[in-house]
Amino acid sequence: MANTSQSKKRARQAIKRRARNVGMGSMYRTFVKRVVYAIEAGDKAAAETAFKEAVPVIDKMCGKGLVHANKAARQKSRMNSRIRAMA
Repeated sequence: MANTSQSKKRARQAIKRRARNVGMGSMYRTFVKRVVYAIEAGDKAAAETAFKEAVPVIDKMCGKGLVHANKAARQKSRMNSRIRAMA
């Protein structure tokens, strides 16, 4: 339990930050899933548009420290290669 005024304030800030991060993480996963589902459905046009919408979101979450830079790059690379492999 927080005792000092500083620790009480940090606890309040942590609650706000956690709520924000949970929401952003959910948005991040939603955009990634849209691309994956479009790829699995075999719809190249939908996959390309979903990928173009997802890339800025992935980069934004990476910049905020929600996702590691290497993971973001790996996901973008794998999604892009799967889209390019579609006939």
